[in-house]
Formats: sequence, structure tokens, C-alpha cells
Amino acid sequence: MDEEVASRVYADPLTRWFVTEAYKIADTGQLVAASGEQLVQAGIPLYRLAYFQLTLHPELDGKAYFWRRGRPVEVQTATAGLRDRTEFRSNPMAVVYEEHKTLRVRLDQVEPEAPVLRQFKAEGATDYVALPLLFGNGHVDGLSVISDRPGGFSMADLDRIFLLQFAFTRIVEAHSLRDTAVNLLDAYVGRAAGERILAGEIKRGSGQTIEAVLWYCDLRGFTRASDTLPRDTIIALLNDYFDVMGKLVTSAGGEILKFMGDGMLGMFPVPTPDERGQIALRAVRAAGSVTDAITVLNGIRAAADEPPVRFGLALHIGEVMFGNIGASNRLDFTVIGPAVNHAARLERLCVPLGRPVLLSGTLAALLPPGEVEGLGLHTLKDIDQRQAIFGLRGAGGWALP
Repeated sequence: MDEEVASRVYADPLTRWFVTEAYKIADTGQLVAASGEQLVQAGIPLYRLAYFQLTLHPELDGKAYFWRRGRPVEVQTATAGLRDRTEFRSNPMAVVYEEHKTLRVRLDQVEPEAPVLRQFKAEGATDYVALPLLFGNGHVDGLSVISDRPGGFSMADLDRIFLLQFAFTRIVEAHSLRDTAVNLLDAYVGRAAGERILAGEIKRGSGQTIEAVLWYCDLRGFTRASDTLPRDTIIALLNDYFDVMGKLVTSAGGEILKFMGDGMLGMFPVPTPDERGQIALRAVRAAGSVTDAITVLNGIRAAADEPPVRFGLALHIGEVMFGNIGASNRLDFTVIGPAVNHAARLERLCVPLGRPVLLSGTLAALLPPGEVEGLGLHTLKDIDQRQAIFGLRGAGGWALP
């Protein structure tokens, strides 16, 4: 920074705030709100400020933060495929993203073609400026500022805004990188594991012993289907199956730990012993919803002439080590322990017992009377004593191939 630029930065209270205070705000919505308020207090005739953040996420293309003078920030999410939709193609922000150009439209002097600009003009806006925020890695986000003062922004206003554009970019670049890291960790290792990794728990062998309800499910007939069905059909089958199982686990407060071929391992952590019964019941109620959800899914698949989904699911509760396991340079954040093995072996009894859902005796003992029914004592591989096995009451059997 040369002396002339440095003197301008520290002579302007607004610019000084962006350089010395704004970076302390960790929440993006709060940053957008504070930035809008600071611009207004500095005398810039700002009516609306919007920050458009693109991110890596399996279901979303990004978020938009909208601040209007006198109102709190509104946050909207954009589902995947945003750039292909008409509303984006007709938005002036598309030019900013694709051409990396600053765009200004004097709304008080022209009748704009873009529907969103016509809406702003109807609200009394007089000037619209959209700016690219260029990150060091080549990524581009967008920022727009709107004035409702007669005559719009002055050249002095724009000069200050353009100077602040770079400071704002550096701050939201840090926000964006953090959000991308969180999104990717959530998608690939799960929320709980992702939080621990970001907190620095990354050494091989590190972790902690926790109690959890374990959810172990498997897709029936997958080996045969893999040998006879086209690849894309198999991928669609797995995605449909995992989508149902995963949503039921996460909506009930559980965590998806990993996908293993056609199997899925999930858990419901038990924070305190007093919460065992509550967590166990929540997991069992989610398991009770699986059959209905799969029945609906199979109706949809049948209409598309796709093969049905059939599954086996076992629930067990016990202590596990939740942490880093693997090679020195390639780790997996997962759970290990006898309880995991117990759940996996219990699931193998779904076929011989003709039940889609089975519960261990340890878990069943935590449930209110009437939730489950006993299915007798059975042998589990590598476990010496025969184990009491339970099914969901009223669920009945299901012919599993």
C-alpha cells in the first residue's frame, strides 16, 4: 500500500472500519448488516446491499444475503443448477459472474429490461451497481449496491465503494473458504466428525469413547443386481435407498457416519445416561418409519419400471471409540468397537427371521412397553452367548430375498 492510498484509507472512517474492525465479524449475515449500516452512517445513499456467495455443496449453489436500510438481513439459499435457470440468466449479476465486470444501471434515466431491475425501480431505486469480488484462487462472488437518492450515487460515493470493494472481498473470501470447508466436511464425513476435524482433532488414534445408538442397514440382493443391471440403474438404486435412510437418520437427530458399498452406518450419540431412553426411542421411531418410506419409494420406482428396494436394518446401543483411524497419510473419522460389530452381525439375521428391522436386547430394554416384541434367543457370529432379539411391534414380517 503506497503512502497516498494509505492516507486515504486511514483518513476515511468508513474505510478504516473495514480495515480494522470488519474482519472481526465472523458471521456473514452480521457482516453484511454492519457493512450496510456503516455505509449509510458514512453518508453514502445506500438503499440496499446484497452479497451473493457461491459455494461447493452437494445440494446448493450458494447463499444470498440481502440488507435493506432499516431492515434486518435476509438470507436465501440457491439450490443446485442456479446458473442454468431463467431467473439467473436474466439477472444483471450473471454478467458480473461470467465477465468479471462491474455493471452500473442508472434506473432513474432508463427503463431496464431485467425484471429484477424493473422491480427495484418500482420501489423507488435510482441507481444500481453490481461488482465482482475476485478471490485469490480465481473464485468469483458478487456484490450489489442500490441507491434511492435522486441522481443516485455520486462519483465520490462510487470512488469510496470501489475502494471498499477490495477490503470487503478479502473478508468474505475468508468466510467463503470456511463455509466451503464446513459444507464439504459435512457432506463427506458428517456434521459431528466435521466439527471435530475443524477443531483440530486430526491425529491418528485420537478420539473419545462415547455411548451411541448404532444404525446399521444393508441393501438386499445388491450383489445379484450389480451383476445383472446397468451401472446407471445401480447408482440410481443406491442413491434412492441411501436418500431415504439418510434423511430418516438425520431428521431424527442422528449422524450418518459412512456408506460401505450398499451398507450405511449411522449413530445417535447419547450425551448423558439420563438421555438413553429418549435417544433410543427417537432412533426406533425413525426405524419404524423406514418401511413406509421404502414402500412409497418402491411405488415410484415401479412406475418408472425400476427394481424395488429391499433392506435390512439393525439397531443396537453401546460404547464406541469415535475418532481417527487409518494410515498415516489417509484417515477416516469413524466409530469402532464391539458395539459396531454387534450391530452388523444383528443385521444379518433380518433375512432368516424375515424382519426388515431388528433391535438388540440392550436397546429394547430402554424402550417403553409395547414398542417391541421378542423374537427369541439367537446366535450372532463370534458372540458366545445367544442374544435376545426384538422386532418392532405390529411391523410383522417381510419376505426378504
